[in-house]
Amino acid sequence: MQAILGVIFHLIGGAASGSFYLPFKKVKGWSWESYWIIGGLFSWLIVPPLAAYLTIPAFAEIISNTESSILKVTFIMGLLWGIGGLTYGLGVRYLGMSLGNSVVLGFCSALGSLLPPVFYDLYPQAGKVSFTQMLNDEGGRIVLLGVLVCLFGIFLCGRAGMLKERELSEETKKESIQEFNLVKGLIVAIISGVLSACFNFGIEAGKPMADAANTLWKSANPTETTEFLFQNNVTYVVLLWGGLATNLIWCMILNTRNKTFGDYANKKTPLLKNYIFSAVAGTTWFLQFFFYGMGESKLGNGASSWILHMAFIILIANMWGLLLKEWTAVSKKTFSTFIIGIITIILSVLLVGYGNSI
Repeated sequence: MQAILGVIFHLIGGAASGSFYLPFKKVKGWSWESYWIIGGLFSWLIVPPLAAYLTIPAFAEIISNTESSILKVTFIMGLLWGIGGLTYGLGVRYLGMSLGNSVVLGFCSALGSLLPPVFYDLYPQAGKVSFTQMLNDEGGRIVLLGVLVCLFGIFLCGRAGMLKERELSEETKKESIQEFNLVKGLIVAIISGVLSACFNFGIEAGKPMADAANTLWKSANPTETTEFLFQNNVTYVVLLWGGLATNLIWCMILNTRNKTFGDYANKKTPLLKNYIFSAVAGTTWFLQFFFYGMGESKLGNGASSWILHMAFIILIANMWGLLLKEWTAVSKKTFSTFIIGIITIILSVLLVGYGNSI
């Protein structure tokens, strides 16, 4: 039953992540950097501490009592992930929901499983699996095979994107994706996928804070035999500070360069609706990790949880991509290439998840 609940929580989180960008499409008259940072303030600054306060009243005390080295590594991982999150928005902007999410999340799912083991090879810790141990273990080798399969799936998705670029006129491409640009999109999507994987390691680095929350909860609920459902919420507060710093700096630079600071008070645009849709997008984005933490507490395996989470996001995002008719006008060959790429990526995450479970 615990495993079933874990899968359900990851499904809800994946649905939130795969859908969060949709409210941004309702924002009118604002530049990308303006609505992105307004949504980000809810994602990284407003909602995370609110969620932590509602589920872990002592979260601020836990953070203040945590070793500075743990806070530092968690924050740095958030900074790196913040660059990945920033370029994720650009990847979807240039490639659309389907292709953008497939490339970003393909890299993210593979590297998110590998980054912690590589770190523990360099800095061994008791109870943590290193990359060398993976090479010498059946489950570890299956994980590595899954990574290779994932890269092949990404190649197929990229191939489908190139075929789409050749087949469609600029006018047709921009009917579904207004700023479609394959080269720019693939570059930023690859960067995003690599750096977004740092989030999983950030959760791992901040685990002592989650453990402290878990201990407090068990002390208050001595009859409970399961793990605290919301233990990761305290880690998110610190981790997302890093993401906020990266995105805030970049968006302010773009506001200055593009002279778009006026967006926030431009009465010629539907200001209230723009703020509401941006807030909804940002809050929906955070819900992915709110439910991710709940899923991980039930499944008890961070790497497998990460892979499962990514698989659901890929499925949901591509469902939206199909509903938004991003691939309607392409040939059967191009569409088949894309579908095979998606199936390959899903197969890879299943391989990685299976490898991590044995």
